[in-house]
Amino acid sequence: MTLKQEHISDRAAWYTVGVLTFAYMLSFVDRQILSLMVGPIQRDLGLNDTQFSLLHGFAFALFYTFMGIPIARLADNRSRHKLIAAGVAIWSMATALGGLAQNFIQLFLARISVGVGEAALSPAAYSMLADLFPRDKLGKAIGIYSSGVYIGIGLSFILGGVLIAGLEKAGGLTVPLLGTLKSWQATFIIVGLPGLIIALLAFFLKEPARSANHRATKPSSGTSKRILEWMGH
Repeated sequence: MTLKQEHISDRAAWYTVGVLTFAYMLSFVDRQILSLMVGPIQRDLGLNDTQFSLLHGFAFALFYTFMGIPIARLADNRSRHKLIAAGVAIWSMATALGGLAQNFIQLFLARISVGVGEAALSPAAYSMLADLFPRDKLGKAIGIYSSGVYIGIGLSFILGGVLIAGLEKAGGLTVPLLGTLKSWQATFIIVGLPGLIIALLAFFLKEPARSANHRATKPSSGTSKRILEWMGH
């Protein structure tokens, strides 16, 4: 499959880093927010500790881990920015839909979808960064992108705590057509939907040309050469 690829300016390259970092940050907000709502969710859905542990760990981690392998393969051959856009849209909608869950199964499926969507981000993001920057700038770009982990975790606890406390105090949130939502339901929707904006931004990122190593006939040779370059040989 032939992709439309073009030269990307330094400004556009760093803009791409910004969009990817913000997406990475948002992924950890959506991932961690569940841990702040243990009590309300267990109370309203009648879940026991085992069920909640499955929601918080197994549902996300299993599919995030195993879906990362075939998705990484897609990143080798398909449009990476569109793959990222699709992943962000999937996990954002899944997070928001988690707020509409009425039972364990529905919330479990929503968390699975969050894991599947988030699995699309990093393989494609690292591939794009490697093609956007020369070796002397790549470390900085990856460092900025990686900071999204810690910013996202911090925001999930700071903003998430403030949001949940405010919604609890207000007695929930009334939404047209949906009625009055409980605090945890409204929280899922509020933190999930903004991701659709990031998905749109990712969709319109420019696709960088793949390096000669990526196009090598013998992948192992290209990989070895890349490793040696990084080691300074």
